[in-house]
Amino acid sequence: MQQAEAEGLTLLRSASSATGYKGVSWHKRPATPYQAEVRRGGKKVSLGTFSTAEEAALAYARSPEVQADVAAAAAPPEPPPLTAEEAVQQAEAEGLTLLRSESSSTGYTGVRVNSSSKSKPYMARVQRGGKEVHLGRCATAEEAALCYARSLEGRAAAAEPPPLTTEAALRQAEAEGLTLLRSESSNSSYKGVSFKGSCSRAKPYQANLCRGGKLVHLGIFATAEEAALCYARTPEAQAAAAAPPAPPLMTAEEALRQADVEGLTLLRSASFRTGYKGVRFKGIRNRAKPYQATVRRGGKNVHLGYSTTAEEAALVVARASEAQAAAPQPPAASSRKRKVESEEQPPDEPADVVVILEGRFVESTPLE
Repeated sequence: MQQAEAEGLTLLRSASSATGYKGVSWHKRPATPYQAEVRRGGKKVSLGTFSTAEEAALAYARSPEVQADVAAAAAPPEPPPLTAEEAVQQAEAEGLTLLRSESSSTGYTGVRVNSSSKSKPYMARVQRGGKEVHLGRCATAEEAALCYARSLEGRAAAAEPPPLTTEAALRQAEAEGLTLLRSESSNSSYKGVSFKGSCSRAKPYQANLCRGGKLVHLGIFATAEEAALCYARTPEAQAAAAAPPAPPLMTAEEALRQADVEGLTLLRSASFRTGYKGVRFKGIRNRAKPYQATVRRGGKNVHLGYSTTAEEAALVVARASEAQAAAPQPPAASSRKRKVESEEQPPDEPADVVVILEGRFVESTPLE
């Protein structure tokens, strides 16, 4: 008892135990009949056997599990749950913002409802380090929203500027001298912006770009124009906006005429679905320019670009040195054929002409 008092420990009494102490049981051992045990990891763990019940109770009191229970019992009681009005007033007093969310069933960002708990059905949570972190259970959605607002993540979210409307994003782009790049192949009509409505109803537009061969996520936004503005601020988008405009798209007939003008042959191939060698159809990936031009170079397929028609892609292939080397050449004329053709040509000097007058021969005169 004196040692327990010196260590600031309490030997826990128990009326249900035959030894009179919690965690201490009696066994028929001559020298050490008293055993101390605790529950650890769901299992009973022996702390040793002792000669007296008080010595066993002291070992039990020294265990981390018991000390944690004693500390929890000595802690001040939890404050009573806040009503919705009290939570709103407390947030105002602390200068915090309870963030609303249309995509949440509770109406608040970071708050989820769990009907398994009747007294505290609302859970506050945040995303931290790529993982969901539980902040606590609350009686009202407003109290849980207050718990979220007190977190670092909640404060950072409250500090973000409000979402831009379509008109506001267009005005901001004009003010910054930026161009929102259009794209016929994107489901949002803007380059670098995709519609992800199933992921977030409040911010269904996602901005991404390819940097160093990797896809970089720029953020999610309420409008396509706001996402396009974020993309337009990147160095990659500004370089694309400053580049000269791409040549106009060619129809099949225009591509065939251009091949004739350049003296090129569009190589046909039965092994390609498009009918042209080196031309593949990629309509699923690129609806505006579904035909891909490729050549074999150094044992590898080399991508030459995308085109609107198969003929335009075949023209791109025909311009490559590999295709020109594979194109059939017109047969060279033989020396015998050239000799025959030269003999059939009329002489440079006009031949003499014989004129018959009144049945007599007259000397011929050369034509002038």
